[in-house]
Amino acid sequence: MGGGDADAKASKEQMSAAKVPVAWRDSCAGLLITLNECRKKQWYMPWACEHERHDYEVCQYKEYLTRLKSTK
Repeated sequence: MGGGDADAKASKEQMSAAKVPVAWRDSCAGLLITLNECRKKQWYMPWACEHERHDYEVCQYKEYLTRLKSTK
């Protein structure tokens, strides 16, 4: 969809293997996979994966802005 970073791309196979829900399979799914892997490694401690979470949230925001611009 265009709002995310180039390294945020994930193939359908990667998303399926990471068990990403269909509703979250967008251009930021690669970052979500990385974030979820970090969360699992760190036992879901909120402060442990701040950088990954920030990257994912920035990607989601850019995605939102892209969708917003396309509706005008």
